[in-house]
Amino acid sequence: MDTAEKPSPTAYVDLVLATVGFALTFWAWNLIAPLGGVYKDRLGLSSFEQSLLVAVPVLVGSLGRIPVGALTDRYGARLMFPLVSALTIVPVLLLIPAKHSYGAMLAVGFLLGLGGTTFAIGVPLVNSWFPPAHRGFAIGVFGMGMGGVALSGYLTPRMAKHSENLPFYVVAIALAVYAVIAAVLLRDRPDRPVPTASPAHRLALAGRLRVTWELSALYAIGFGGIVAFGVYLPTYLKTWYELSPTDAGTKAAGFALLTVIFRPIGGWLSDRVHPALVTSAALGFVALWAIVQAFDPPLVPGGTLALLCMAAGLGTASGSVFALVAQVTPQPQVGSVTGIVGAAGGLGGFVPPLVMGAVYSAKDSYSIGFMLLSDLALAGCVYAYGRMRNIRAAGEPAGRPPAPAKV
Repeated sequence: MDTAEKPSPTAYVDLVLATVGFALTFWAWNLIAPLGGVYKDRLGLSSFEQSLLVAVPVLVGSLGRIPVGALTDRYGARLMFPLVSALTIVPVLLLIPAKHSYGAMLAVGFLLGLGGTTFAIGVPLVNSWFPPAHRGFAIGVFGMGMGGVALSGYLTPRMAKHSENLPFYVVAIALAVYAVIAAVLLRDRPDRPVPTASPAHRLALAGRLRVTWELSALYAIGFGGIVAFGVYLPTYLKTWYELSPTDAGTKAAGFALLTVIFRPIGGWLSDRVHPALVTSAALGFVALWAIVQAFDPPLVPGGTLALLCMAAGLGTASGSVFALVAQVTPQPQVGSVTGIVGAAGGLGGFVPPLVMGAVYSAKDSYSIGFMLLSDLALAGCVYAYGRMRNIRAAGEPAGRPPAPAKV
């Protein structure tokens, strides 16, 4: 490989900083879910009300990625990452006085969604610094920042056992320290293309690309599944398997950790095999194990195996879908497309907790929810293989045949 095609040291510094920032803001974004059982008991919530409480930050964080991605294209990650990290401190601290009111918790959860927008900042940053041959793996490494969900699931309930306000203080301090470090050390690529059109115009252009919506649908299944499990798995384990909040949080953290590990694997595989093939195989794997879990196996070993296999498949699919984004999106539009695709992924995580809560309230079972997941994953598997493996690379002339898959 030519030396010019190798990532620079600055690229790796930015990758580390972006990944850490992503993890911290995702921890903040997911602060409510691990304590959902506590809020349910304290406020006397129904299963649906609890699901809505943990899903609101997901909705706002998802939709917020659209404008944040467009703003990142214009102003760069050097400004946007520290700014969003610092602003996220506000709702984190507001969780302390809001804890005795359901309405106040919903309002703060709405503001907490800001922490979920940093994905649309980091992807265009990493994409600009790394050459195509390394881009899938690099974006997969950045995606490991979603391990903030695992951090939250494991650490938040344990901190709360010592002092119920401790996790909020710790996350607020960590975000403040990170914002300062990122403002000093983070660098945008000097020659990155800076669009001059308005964010609305650029989003409209991104929205006209067919591939934007195809990628959005696949990411809604892959990453949406991760987000849905991240926010609802503690509730599911506590309700169905009667685990304590701490045990449920620990096992949910293990699920999230496995998705973190497999996300860069999905990116790495996509640098060697066409990412559509990786996506198809991963979603087919998820569909199989979702069917197994729909039959309510005992937690040990059947349920644990099924949930962890789904985690591996969803993590792999998330990494491979964004390898596709990097492959087919023009560089000046990466932020805008990332915002839309990332929003779809988050929205894919917003609906399932509500569905699971409503289904359990009506049927006293979660089986229907897992069968719906298997149906969606199978549909994504078929579409990724049938259509996306023949997709034309960004900038390729319209009359030219699709680029062959790398094998």
